[in-house]
Amino acid sequence: MTRTLIWSGLDSWRAEIARVEAAGDEVVATGTQIGIAYELRYELSPGHVRLEVVGGPHRDIELGEADFFDLGYSPLLNTLPVLRDGLLAQGPARDYVMAFIAVPSLEVTRVEQRYEPLGDRLVRFRSGDFTADLEYDEDGFVVRYPGLAIRAYPAAR
Repeated sequence: MTRTLIWSGLDSWRAEIARVEAAGDEVVATGTQIGIAYELRYELSPGHVRLEVVGGPHRDIELGEADFFDLGYSPLLNTLPVLRDGLLAQGPARDYVMAFIAVPSLEVTRVEQRYEPLGDRLVRFRSGDFTADLEYDEDGFVVRYPGLAIRAYPAAR
């Protein structure tokens, strides 16, 4: 499946567009995230992400021992565990180790996260003291990330 997805920030002015190819749990994507003071371009492939802040830092990052990447302010990467582990169906909560990439610095840290399927295409996301119930479409892509982003295109079906 190939899709173009656009999200709008809820906590500050920000937008992200991603062109995504998903085959099962394999996701390849190119995207651009624009905030008030930065423009970030990325290319995601299994186990690797290439990032460039226009006029600033750029990095090529390998996944290494982490389960997934998590890119700051990006709802797209919250799709990866959902697709791989079928988290839209009821089931046990899952714990992951993420390679979290801060934006716009591109600093990478190890972060533990928990995804808990709630049914009805909702997944409770936890990282440290932060919790949000993420809403997904039937294909497993984020529609609403409370306090962070809402999908502007396509609208949820």
